[in-house]
Amino acid sequence: MLGSMILSPVLSPILDHMFHLPLPVAEKLLRPVIVYLVLILLLRVFGKRELAQLNPFDLVVLLSLSNTVQNAIIGDDNSVTGGVIGAFGLLAINWLVVRVLFRSRRLTRVVEGRSTLLIHNGQIDRKALEREMLTREELLEVVHRQGFEGFHQVHRCELEPNGTFYVEAFDPSVADKRHTELLERIDALSREVAALRARPASQ
Repeated sequence: MLGSMILSPVLSPILDHMFHLPLPVAEKLLRPVIVYLVLILLLRVFGKRELAQLNPFDLVVLLSLSNTVQNAIIGDDNSVTGGVIGAFGLLAINWLVVRVLFRSRRLTRVVEGRSTLLIHNGQIDRKALEREMLTREELLEVVHRQGFEGFHQVHRCELEPNGTFYVEAFDPSVADKRHTELLERIDALSREVAALRARPASQ
């Protein structure tokens, strides 16, 4: 009894500081929703290269962006309750947006955009590069990371709306060839087994 009486004056200010909410709950929920929608719009306007993180400058922008909007999301609030409400608001709006986009392909194209064809039959589309603000050297680095020596080996390269690159070779890769050969051998063995089972049993 005495211990609880002593600890009560000590814990009370700490708990009050941790869980006291200086802002209205409605504002705490509205802030992350507004910031979330604005960021989606800005990323859509400034292009897919911001998601691709092709160079250190883009990476710095993305890392700084999270710190820049932090105060806009939480406001003048460092409480645990405020953090939990802000996190709930972000997760809720993301869940809602994902569900809406899942049900509408047309809206998905409007929000996310379309993929951009950068290379076709070994030829670079320079207008597409300019539109996505990509240099030839940056695209070559992407091709090298995929295991190609140069553009002449690439049949198709697209920059997807989520910032990833899809690169397709002219010829099947070594792994694809081995996979195809393995499937052909399995099919041959299956036919042989079926033929053996179809033979009448010898007396």
